[in-house]
Amino acid sequence: MTTPHKAADLHVELPNLTTDRSYDPAYETSVEISPLIRRVLARNPNAFTFHGTGTYIVGRGKVAVIDPGPLIDEHVEALKAALKNDVVTHILITHTHNDHSPAAAPLKAATGAKTYAFGPHGAGKKSEGVDVEEGGDMDFRPDVTMRDGDAIEGEGWTFDCVYTPGHTSNHMCFALHEERALFSGDHVMGWSTTVIAPPDGDMAQYLASLRKLTTRDDQIYYPTHGNAVKNPQRFVSKLIEHRHARERQIAVCLKDGLTRIPDMVAVIYSEIDKRLHPAAAMSVLAHLRHMVATGRAVTDGPATAASVYRPAT
Repeated sequence: MTTPHKAADLHVELPNLTTDRSYDPAYETSVEISPLIRRVLARNPNAFTFHGTGTYIVGRGKVAVIDPGPLIDEHVEALKAALKNDVVTHILITHTHNDHSPAAAPLKAATGAKTYAFGPHGAGKKSEGVDVEEGGDMDFRPDVTMRDGDAIEGEGWTFDCVYTPGHTSNHMCFALHEERALFSGDHVMGWSTTVIAPPDGDMAQYLASLRKLTTRDDQIYYPTHGNAVKNPQRFVSKLIEHRHARERQIAVCLKDGLTRIPDMVAVIYSEIDKRLHPAAAMSVLAHLRHMVATGRAVTDGPATAASVYRPAT
């Protein structure tokens, strides 16, 4: 009889990634975050959104809205109420998961503002000929397509676009010059690590996008979920270390004869709620695809959730 593995058996130490799970979920009301920033929190808490989607309003008088959020009537009405004394000139979308972009449509209809984003769902992969899964906001098409380094200017505020594929292939962060703040979407969140779900999610791209952020001088991050990240370069460095440690854990699993993703997840994530194991399996698949591409693991045929994996010899 085989003795079940436990996480402690892996002998791979994870870095000390200190997450911030403190949060005051003041739903559907405008909360002052900084001199230029307000937030309206949607009532859509779950395992992926934490306490919900935080829609940001940037500026005074003529404003930009970042990630209008899910298509929930209560949230759309709360946004309209928060914006009653403002003119919305820009609607910015970090990416097209259903908790981020769908409310852009009614907000655009109510304000006439244009939408700005990298592209529709899967845009970064479709250019490579990859068919991405359904499940994002498939109806969204930006009015203005943005690319890395592009600027967006408004009255009293300026953004630089920082392309950060990985969580999704169309993920874009927005850097606010006036406060040296980065709106990081789901690319970096202080309350949790980010789920990377292939084929649109890509671990190699995600790690490259994290490394890209370490070269910047942003002083604070505002994720769409959770509190601000106040020491961002250090936190991002720890995220990179954490991902490398996960791949070392996977390598140990392969060496010990665990060849399928569910068996690896049961070991690597033995101490978390099993209801989160399907999400963990997506990230393990993303890691394995990265490891296969870099010659550290092998499988017969394409690297999929059902594949049998082996250590590279």
